[in-house]
Amino acid sequence: MSTLRPDLEVIARHIPAGARVLDVGCGDGSLMAALRDGRGVDARGLELSPEKVELCVSKGLSVIQGDANRDLAEYPDGAFDYAILSQTLQTAERPDLMLEHLLRVGRQAFVSFPNFAYWRMRLSLLVKGRMPVTPHLPVSWYETENIHHLTIADFRALLAEKGVKTEGCWFFAHDREIGSTGANWWAEHAVFQLSR
Repeated sequence: MSTLRPDLEVIARHIPAGARVLDVGCGDGSLMAALRDGRGVDARGLELSPEKVELCVSKGLSVIQGDANRDLAEYPDGAFDYAILSQTLQTAERPDLMLEHLLRVGRQAFVSFPNFAYWRMRLSLLVKGRMPVTPHLPVSWYETENIHHLTIADFRALLAEKGVKTEGCWFFAHDREIGSTGANWWAEHAVFQLSR
């Protein structure tokens, strides 16, 4: 049984053995370790937190400390088969430019993010009049790193505007995969597999 979050599990299942992967905002390196150990993937990471970089390195992972908002621009075109950005897009200074860089350095990209249009969030905001705190968004508005509150519909509109192809998409509520019908309303978070 996997110990990965559901969005990371979907990503791991769709990356072939031996692929070259850049995990942007790799956190504690759980996905990288699973890809390396289970699929023989050449996984590299970029992480802002020095403590998380140290944790990753202690696991034998190839991770460097850096800010994706600036440092991703330094990676060469087509250096990876896949670039991964999990639960980080909403923290980017310019999500549109971050998406461009992901698809420049990787032939394909996986992007996962919380859906701020999820019905429970909408209801909580309507009833309480305050920004919701949920298991997927566990801190108050003044503590959050989230600076862009996007929905699945917003993300699809950005993809259309940028001419980005969706190779696959998965939606989750209560850590269970759900269908795509009404996902903008029913899904807590989403994963998209993208290409040019």
